[in-house]
Amino acid sequence: MGTQTTEDLLKTPLHGLHMELGAKMVPFAGYDMPVQYKLGVLGEHLHTRAKAGLFDVSHMGQAVLVGPDHETTARALETLVAADLVSLERGAMRYTQLLNPQGGIIDDLMVTRPADAEDEGKLLLVVNAACKHGDYDYMNANLPKNVSLEVRDDLALLALQGPSAVDILANWCPEAADLVFMTGKPTFFDDIPCHVSRSGYTGEDGCEISVPAGKAEAMARTLLDHDEVEPIGLGARDSLRLEAGLCLYGHDIDETTTPVEAALTWSVGKRRREEGGFPGAGKILAQIADGAPRKRVGIRPEGKGPAREGTEIHDADGNVIGAVTSGGFGPTANAPVAMGYVAKDFAKVGTPLSLMVRGKPRAAEVATMPFIEKRYRK
Repeated sequence: MGTQTTEDLLKTPLHGLHMELGAKMVPFAGYDMPVQYKLGVLGEHLHTRAKAGLFDVSHMGQAVLVGPDHETTARALETLVAADLVSLERGAMRYTQLLNPQGGIIDDLMVTRPADAEDEGKLLLVVNAACKHGDYDYMNANLPKNVSLEVRDDLALLALQGPSAVDILANWCPEAADLVFMTGKPTFFDDIPCHVSRSGYTGEDGCEISVPAGKAEAMARTLLDHDEVEPIGLGARDSLRLEAGLCLYGHDIDETTTPVEAALTWSVGKRRREEGGFPGAGKILAQIADGAPRKRVGIRPEGKGPAREGTEIHDADGNVIGAVTSGGFGPTANAPVAMGYVAKDFAKVGTPLSLMVRGKPRAAEVATMPFIEKRYRK
């Protein structure tokens, strides 16, 4: 990324608004993105936990799988992921991962079965920005002829997150209040057509709103005019998801980590465990049965200083047993928090660890994730 100039970077439909709001912009996944606004990362984090924060996540990839009927489309995608998608009900969402033949994670993604019967045979996908072109190539190379992938670069994506988020959104989109966690539906924000899901990446209640790119700025300005809504940048997005124990692709998960090692076994469907038929199934199912050699865990370092990504994790005898993959200060936890991988014998909550921070050992222990109480609406 370092050699890219601002002119080389892609811009989301809200780029002009970010500049107007005084955002500090940084390169991220090929886009010029806001890392923080005038409140600063700490203020934005705490505001999202207390009221409502508006995030521009339009850099993420939105696409639609289109097949003749739901089961055909679901089974086509099931050849690439370990989730049970056939059983998805209309309007329901599921978190899963695209897998390589070794069971490693190519990307993690959200899959939604549209709520309307007229969209039968379609699945809505949201994938990570840095991975989206590779994801699309991988799917296109492996989909059957009767299932196609439509990339929706004409759409923007906003996230309104926090305890007040849904009540605020319901002022212009009353149907948002009827959604429960991990469901979505097509609706309107005033007269703007959009797709709203009750989901997010913060550990808070909230919604993600897919909207035509040309209407995104009008929607964002309307929401930001509300007294309780502030714009939130990538800095607070990262600290919020870290406190919630959520993985960041390319850091906590990648092509070398399996869902079992990543503590995402819950996302492998029961039927899929019985039937297999997904990339790396032999390895993944063996790890479910016998345990994985390493596991992603939460980590609580002692003291106030954070342990950053790449920090070596040692046992009591000084042996390297893993590494931190994400770390920082948790404003809501009011303490440093981290996650990383440790050898399986050290994965139990309460296990003492030693973190090598600037060449010096620092006491820590394996901790329960999330580091805060999640407040999704069930």
